[in-house]
Amino acid sequence: MPKSARKNNGGGVSKSDPYSGAASRKKGHSANNVFKFNTDLGQHILKNPGVAQAIVDKADLKQSDIVLEVGPGTGNLTTKILEKAKKVIACEADPRMAAEITKRFQGTPAQKRLEIILGDVLKHPQLPYFDVCISNTPYQISSPLTFRLLALSPAPRSCVLMFQREFAMRLFAQPGTKLYSRLSVNAQMWAKISHVMKVGKNNFNPPPQVESDVVKIVPKVPRPQISYDEWDGLLRICFVRKNRTLRSGFLGTTSVMEMLESNYRTYCAQNNIKLAGNPNRKKKGKVSELVRQKVTKVLVETTELCEKRARMCDEGDFLKLLYAFNQEGIHFS
Repeated sequence: MPKSARKNNGGGVSKSDPYSGAASRKKGHSANNVFKFNTDLGQHILKNPGVAQAIVDKADLKQSDIVLEVGPGTGNLTTKILEKAKKVIACEADPRMAAEITKRFQGTPAQKRLEIILGDVLKHPQLPYFDVCISNTPYQISSPLTFRLLALSPAPRSCVLMFQREFAMRLFAQPGTKLYSRLSVNAQMWAKISHVMKVGKNNFNPPPQVESDVVKIVPKVPRPQISYDEWDGLLRICFVRKNRTLRSGFLGTTSVMEMLESNYRTYCAQNNIKLAGNPNRKKKGKVSELVRQKVTKVLVETTELCEKRARMCDEGDFLKLLYAFNQEGIHFS
């Protein structure tokens, strides 16, 4: 979350360096610091104004844009965004940081263009409309935040996000590589991803233990015509143990087969398809056997992917699987 340990002197948002004078203020107010940065919440403050400016420049903001900033901290990056965008919606989980950014812009022309939402961005049932997301992302929410942004419909125009370097590399990972994961497949299905820059740990205060990267995520237009929940549901099963064969991941996992049977019963009920036997029967019966036959058919005959491992499957393989399962009435959401 972009933050800087500083006091606001009441100035408005301008083209001047928002970090200027930080050293003198620190000297005069170090004894009066009201809080310490909580690294458990990912509070590593981006102190390099050049990096902050580069992040905003790569977002290609328009004067009409509404920007969602996750983890604004004390507002160093927020200042740069407000120079180019119409409005910033800043989502901050730490009340102390929310108070700092409020104080920083209070009484300035930018105050009316800044909306602060206090709370965990992942716990908000519905995010407000925004055109672009910019974030010095708290590392511990990198994965759930990325999945949430990818699932949005309509999608934002772009997202420029700071991540731990290894996490960023997972977004680009290809089949067969060590970092290839459910995240890799999802990200590359729904968006085009480009690397913006590397950011060393010394650009933060306090410095994190790892290096960082900035990436730009641009959702595909038009959006792929498949259900995000269905797609992600399939990938969750495949990547629980990405080194196992798909046959083992499906047919050899009782919990997976039970879930698919339950989903199949729901599908049949919604489509007025009569099930053989007692539909309320909990023990293994005709329905479970039918579902098992369908899954076997998809893996062995239709796709011929039964002996392939998830880490070796590409986007086309997973699309083939999803289509074949759906054709058999097997769903994942």
